[in-house]
Amino acid sequence: MNTSVQNFDMVIVGGGSAGSVLANRLSADGQRKVLVLEAGRKDSWWDLLVQMPAALMFPAGNKAYDWAYQSDPEPFMGGRRVKHARGKLLGGSSSINGMIFQRGNPMDYERWGADPGMQSWDFEHCLPYFKRLETATGSPNDPMRGQDGPLVMRRGPASNPLFEAFFSSAAEAGYLRTDDVNGYRQEGFGPFDSNIHRGRRLNAARAYIAPVRRRPNLTVLTRAFVTGVRIDKGRATGVSYTRHGKAYQVNAGEVILCGGAINTPQLLQLAGIGEADHLRSLGISPTVNLPGVGENLQDHLEVYIQHGCPQPVSEQPSLDLWRMPFIGAQWMLSRTGSAASNHFEGGGFARSNDEVSYPNLMFHFLPLAVRYDGKKAETRHGFQLHVGPMYSDSRGKLRIRSADPRQHPSMVFNYLSTEQDRREWVEAIQVSREILSQPAMRPYNSGELSPGPQVRTDKEILDWVARDAETALHPCGTAKMGPDTDRHAVVDPLTMQVHGVQGLRVVDASAMPYVTNGNIYAPVMMLAEKAADLILGVEPPLAEAVDFYRYQPQSETI
Repeated sequence: MNTSVQNFDMVIVGGGSAGSVLANRLSADGQRKVLVLEAGRKDSWWDLLVQMPAALMFPAGNKAYDWAYQSDPEPFMGGRRVKHARGKLLGGSSSINGMIFQRGNPMDYERWGADPGMQSWDFEHCLPYFKRLETATGSPNDPMRGQDGPLVMRRGPASNPLFEAFFSSAAEAGYLRTDDVNGYRQEGFGPFDSNIHRGRRLNAARAYIAPVRRRPNLTVLTRAFVTGVRIDKGRATGVSYTRHGKAYQVNAGEVILCGGAINTPQLLQLAGIGEADHLRSLGISPTVNLPGVGENLQDHLEVYIQHGCPQPVSEQPSLDLWRMPFIGAQWMLSRTGSAASNHFEGGGFARSNDEVSYPNLMFHFLPLAVRYDGKKAETRHGFQLHVGPMYSDSRGKLRIRSADPRQHPSMVFNYLSTEQDRREWVEAIQVSREILSQPAMRPYNSGELSPGPQVRTDKEILDWVARDAETALHPCGTAKMGPDTDRHAVVDPLTMQVHGVQGLRVVDASAMPYVTNGNIYAPVMMLAEKAADLILGVEPPLAEAVDFYRYQPQSETI
């Protein structure tokens, strides 16, 4: 191999969601030489599997788009290995995800801010950054929503009659309706925001990198696989990577890891930053003993509750292979039709019991019945409900297996490992069935296909979840923010710098201390926007102490 050396002020490792934000913001003044290294392919405008919203099921599992991670045998799921798709291209997982934009509940950030040293991450400090990144076309006059950010999002439209039947059924079951789950009140049911603009997926790279790609001080390299971070006398001085068969060394004033909750802790451990005894066992000399690296692994697990539909109103026929060329042609000509939607156009958030202070369940409703791998339910028309607990107390860990950067790490999520987790899973299925059995849904409901009426008892429900559940693809927490007095913290919340190492920062989902109440794409983008200000040392926007919905028992009626 040939070796050459390059010099940059800042190197961003990973051109995914957070890396795209930083590429834009850190290069904005034209003064710093910024390099983005993305191991995957380009984000091509002609790539239908990325650009077409309804094609979202095809990239997952395809190694041209997906790192195709999987967990170790999960001890509370019968030893199953759970597949974890992660985007392997510019834009990262925002290029292969479901395009659902969920901020999470304001109480999530109040929880973040309540931890020692984390006061500047409460909701009033995070809200300005949410507003900075978004153009919320569905809430044009809401002071809680942004109107001129790079991420343009579509509300709903949830015009299929099955959506209204579902929302009405939720109300009949005693749950709230809400106009905007990202606004004043998350709790309730209604249309969702999605990162679809003019009929196309609007991923992070298209929103943040494409408009600034020609900046002379910004270099973006794809198919550049980072093999290590160099640490010299307590300071990160650069990275090594391979590209097209050649090896390169980069000298950098700052190294910023944006590889996500799996790759970032892997790179930290390869650099000798982690639990010292584990690193020594692999022949890696410890640089900084940070036992929290790879700990605190969190995720959302979900199931599909599928029903048949007796009326010809669902999108199920669009899954017929013979129809797909016509649907695809319509999208290519006009960016309309079934292919122009992710079909996750509505859903809701609810509390499954009176002990939780804000919603612990998220629901996505689809007017069709199909698994993420493309396997459709055997019904002419159907619909399904995705559901799962949002803030489980189950925790896992991630550990590298060797000093080889190309070997996937060991991951155990410990799904279903706690009493709370198991109880909330039973409640999740019970609440779902309660909603789907209401009068408004009955004209469209010909019966439950999965799990099926034979699954009734708590044990039967948990056994089915253990067999059937899939990840909602929200891994986070493996290099959490917190002060250096917290032995499990990895990242300083005021600088995003790794404890004990100068010039090395982490900006991605691994830094989240707790998983948020919903899909994590929007929180990661907010975190990156805020981190950009912290890295640049600029004055942050004023905190916005706005009112938001707080549950008060028996204080509100439907």
